[in-house]
Amino acid sequence: MSKPDYLTIGFEQIDRDLRRLVSAFAEVLRDLGYEELAAHLPWIQTSSGSGTGAPPVGVRQAPRLSESLPPRLGLAYSVAFQLLNMVEENAAAAMRELREEHEGLASEHGLWGNQLARLKAAGLSGEQIATQFPRIRVEPVLTAHPTEAKRLSVLDHHRALFALLQRTPRTPTATQHQHAEVKAALERLWRTGEILLEKPTLTDERRNVMHYLREVFPSVLPALDERLRLAWTDAGFDAALLDDPAAMPRFGFGTWVGGDRDGHPGVTADVTAETLERLRANALIVHHRNLTKLAEKLTLTTWMQPPPAELLALRDRLAAALGSATKPAHAEEPWRQCVELMLARLPLELAPGQIAQLRANESSYAKTADLAADLATLHAALIAAGARRLAETDVAPVQRALQVFGFHLANLDIRQNSAFHAKALGQLMSAAGLDGSQWEEWSETERLRFLERELRSPRPFLHPSASAGPEADAVLGSYRVLAGHIAEYGADGIGALIVSMTRRLSDLLVVYVLAREAGLLRSFPEGIVCLLPVVPLFETADDLERGPDMLRLFLAEPVTRRSLEFHAKRDGHSDVLTQQVMVGYSDSNKDAGIFASQWALHRAQGQLATAGAELGANVRFFHGRGGTVSRGAGPTHRFLDALPHGSLGGDIRLTEQGETIAQKFANTSTAAYNLELLLAGVAATASRHALSSDSTHSLAPLAEKLAANSRVAYRELIDAEGFLTFYRQATPIDALEHSRIGSRPSRRTGQPSLADLRAIPWVFSWNQARFYVPGWFGAGSALASLSDAELAQLATELRGWPFLHYVITNIESSLASTDRELMCAYAELVEDRTLRERLLALILKEWTLTRTMLERLRGGTLTNRRPRMLKTLELRTEALRVLHLQQIALLRRWRKLHHDGDEPAAAALLPDLLLSINAIASGLRTTG
Repeated sequence: MSKPDYLTIGFEQIDRDLRRLVSAFAEVLRDLGYEELAAHLPWIQTSSGSGTGAPPVGVRQAPRLSESLPPRLGLAYSVAFQLLNMVEENAAAAMRELREEHEGLASEHGLWGNQLARLKAAGLSGEQIATQFPRIRVEPVLTAHPTEAKRLSVLDHHRALFALLQRTPRTPTATQHQHAEVKAALERLWRTGEILLEKPTLTDERRNVMHYLREVFPSVLPALDERLRLAWTDAGFDAALLDDPAAMPRFGFGTWVGGDRDGHPGVTADVTAETLERLRANALIVHHRNLTKLAEKLTLTTWMQPPPAELLALRDRLAAALGSATKPAHAEEPWRQCVELMLARLPLELAPGQIAQLRANESSYAKTADLAADLATLHAALIAAGARRLAETDVAPVQRALQVFGFHLANLDIRQNSAFHAKALGQLMSAAGLDGSQWEEWSETERLRFLERELRSPRPFLHPSASAGPEADAVLGSYRVLAGHIAEYGADGIGALIVSMTRRLSDLLVVYVLAREAGLLRSFPEGIVCLLPVVPLFETADDLERGPDMLRLFLAEPVTRRSLEFHAKRDGHSDVLTQQVMVGYSDSNKDAGIFASQWALHRAQGQLATAGAELGANVRFFHGRGGTVSRGAGPTHRFLDALPHGSLGGDIRLTEQGETIAQKFANTSTAAYNLELLLAGVAATASRHALSSDSTHSLAPLAEKLAANSRVAYRELIDAEGFLTFYRQATPIDALEHSRIGSRPSRRTGQPSLADLRAIPWVFSWNQARFYVPGWFGAGSALASLSDAELAQLATELRGWPFLHYVITNIESSLASTDRELMCAYAELVEDRTLRERLLALILKEWTLTRTMLERLRGGTLTNRRPRMLKTLELRTEALRVLHLQQIALLRRWRKLHHDGDEPAAAALLPDLLLSINAIASGLRTTG
């Protein structure tokens, strides 16, 4: 039996579903009186029916800039792009199912079946692989960086539409009913609008993140475990190796919303306290739902099977804990009685129509382990009664959810910039009678001498009620919230104290001194210990280079050593010391360009892992990846394959930022797929790292050369005279700074410099103008610097080194997303003609060179090698062109109004401009 033509089938499904949804949208617009808007919608004219990569649904050519465009065109196109995104997502899921149906579980790259087959082919047995699983701990960390371009309430409407898209009606009546439902959902979406008239609050962002943590991830967890078990037996491995829940790879989640205060003055101590409370309450909601469903299932009666003694003892003990007056119902169903008593012991108050409230009394569960022990007894009692299937089907998923979410739902990290910490310490010193005003001018030797002397003493500088200054009060206020939470609930739910822009050892030791002031530094018989891990974040290329030596010094500090031992003992892993290290993919790219950044990150991770091993600690890497190639994005399984050997011991954290959260996790089928990619990829990569020897790849010297020459070319651009002026006028960065797409400011301190600009709006603005500079610039010059022999070696050996192949492929993707004509059109916004022509020529020269060199390296164009990517780009081309030309006209008018001092008119035009940004972001998907 021949394999289906997945490419053609997938393209045909996209064409069919896209035309159906956009036609329904056009009907809605006409019904509401927007005839002209309906007429301008893309993808609903005539079909070309190619199914080969050319757009199969006709799209009119983009109007010239002088043509009049109807009002709200941006909003209409934004909705249309969201429909296209849904259609492509649904088609991808359908093709994965079709491929597995015809070729088996091992056919889908990166998923459990494929990863286990690769490990088996490499000679690993089921026992060897299973031995690695308990070491696996994967933690996606959701952040609220300002790249999410959709209104939060709009996401609910998108999810409803996607659910309708997945349904296949089987009768004419059902088809007609579904069409009416789709039109109603589209009308809701249209009437809601996507434009944010006010910046989202932290409460909005927290609510959005909480949706994924409470509603999506718990619902896909059982499917993830089932996929692993199916792939495991399909690979021929012994199913009994995974019987013990402790044998399964561990999942957890983290969040920065409410804890990341780097350049965000809105994240106060009160916000952090409220966030920790909301996380705990929502975790308990998850378990309340699971236990409620479990009680409905466990209706086993005493007259069908005698209850084991341990079950009756559990029931009596639970009832006694709740008080003598408690008389559980369902006397003949003791299993159900036990679950209902567990429900009553959850420290949660749920009132209809009200926000869930925490409850604490003597009868409530104090910690996760208490409920876990009772569930384990229930599980064992079912097995004792001969109901093993029910134990595994009904109780085990509840246990697994408790293991993953605990009573905290997700770990909240506390991040702050090293410069902010330095100001806080200086203020503390001055308030204590020491001269801290010049702290930032002290040499590193002077700093370390002072800090190490202070860390020998547990005494704080100030009384807890004293105020030292705004930075000191902000840091200490948040730390006191953490100390209070630990005192009441333990450290579960609090991640780490992360230091942005870690540049020297003193940046980390300062945190210990600040922690001492708030009660996070405690004195034990062994010495002073920090109750929370302190984590360096190495972001720039220079900091990544200095990172390994800095880590050695940090791990040699007595306070660090004792703290790591304390954390290991507390977490039940006293034989393993773990130091978390965060690496940033954004600022290193902004600083050095794509090639140099990726090589610096790759090399630093290997050296950091070695430095940790030398000091007896495993390094748990926290990858600060963004939503675009320039900020570390790329296919998850290929990213993991590309990690330096020995850098992944199985314990890993990764950020999920901005719009990528909705793209990956908004719908349960897509969420399950992306989480499986992550968990299977980490487990397989960690197994390969643990069970094979390391060797330096033969292409490493070429990578070093490529990085160095790429950096030179990149710096030639951003250091060029007038570059900042060109950048600010040729991209919509000024409009982005007025946008409502994130609660956090676009600059860390508000200074109008490139160094102060966050990497996220930096990337977002280049992508909006279709330059995509951070994703490819410098690559052409780097490749051109190679000799013919070196280029031939690179072409021959590229696929054999996952790291370099991953980098080159991602650069290729970025370049494919550029548009030369639009780059020139945006450049016309630069007022100084000489400056415009000089820098545009520099960019276009490198753009042409990069295309030429990539084609030489790869032996041809993208057309035959990556048809799916070309399909998705071509579908968007003409529709995006309409929006880009409209945005250019709006930018020109808006800037002129500002220049003329007509601020009311500029403010009135701003919503249209922001809507164009929203719409283009929807079309591009990878915005920042």
